[in-house]
Amino acid sequence: MALPFKSGLTVLATVFVLGWTVSGIGQASAQTPAQDPEQHNPATVSPDEHSSGTISGTIVDQSGAVVAGAEVTLTRDDSSPKQAVLSGADGQFSFASVIPGPFHLTTVAAGFATQTVSGTLHPGEIATIPQIILAVATNVTEVRVGIPQVEVAEEQLKVEEKQRVLGAIPNFYVSYVPNAAPLTSKQKFRLAVKTSIDPFTVVVVAGAAGVQQAQDHFREYGQGAQGYGKRFGAGYADTVTGTFIGGAILPSLLKQDPRYFYKGTGSVPARSLYAIANVVICKGDSGRWQPNYSYVLGSIAAGGISNLYYPANDRGAGLTFENAAIGIGTSALTNLLQEFLIRKLTPAARKNDPAHP
Repeated sequence: MALPFKSGLTVLATVFVLGWTVSGIGQASAQTPAQDPEQHNPATVSPDEHSSGTISGTIVDQSGAVVAGAEVTLTRDDSSPKQAVLSGADGQFSFASVIPGPFHLTTVAAGFATQTVSGTLHPGEIATIPQIILAVATNVTEVRVGIPQVEVAEEQLKVEEKQRVLGAIPNFYVSYVPNAAPLTSKQKFRLAVKTSIDPFTVVVVAGAAGVQQAQDHFREYGQGAQGYGKRFGAGYADTVTGTFIGGAILPSLLKQDPRYFYKGTGSVPARSLYAIANVVICKGDSGRWQPNYSYVLGSIAAGGISNLYYPANDRGAGLTFENAAIGIGTSALTNLLQEFLIRKLTPAARKNDPAHP
């Protein structure tokens, strides 16, 4: 989350921390027309023959109404482990990092007959199954319980917690999974704690405090160890309050997702507009788009709280709103970097989905 900025170099230092640690918000799934499965000719294997792809689709019933919470299991003819996801509130599901080749999708939902769809995924393909239509079960004697969303979210969160730019800079608040399961309040707070206590976060705040002291910013704090301690404490308080208010407390109360959802497809203008828009809109836990109250109000609240510990000359409502506006602009720039650059510098993300190097 963007935090109050107190000086020129402080802006840069804070942006560096927040830009890599707490990106923010919402997602939009890009779909491409479905393609008919066909076999590759082994004699014409291209260099990216083994690049993984993506499979997505929509679950509906016979009336055309979407089916939420259906368990979709992806299996292959080889010994690859099974993958399972739940369809979202819009009936959509998605599998990323799928190895090319024949696949089978088995859909199970309470009250419906099991449905299986088969096909072949080509290297690097984004395959879309237009609709998987579930028929009402004629004789329901046993109900198979799908994977709870909280378990799906937990597995996805474990992957996000390993994401680091250049192997060092935390990139936890970004999801590369379309239609990722919503986080619980406990998971949102866990992500905020992990971000706040990460060694890289502490190091950057410490460095910013050193620059402030060298340039005599916040002169009322003085010099020496005491002055440095005050500057470090103020900077770290900014980071913690901004992360917890905008990344955990408000998202839990308002049921909004604090993460940035990587788009990765479409034209450059479309992806740029998506990245910028995600500063002020987000996807709620219900799967619906909505104004990003958590981020905007979190930025203002963090700035207001900073008035309690910054020197008198660096306080005031005007400064709070000014810094919030700067934070929004900075987050827009960070989202653009997330969309076009940062993913390439995040080894864990590239390893999980080599189809998008």
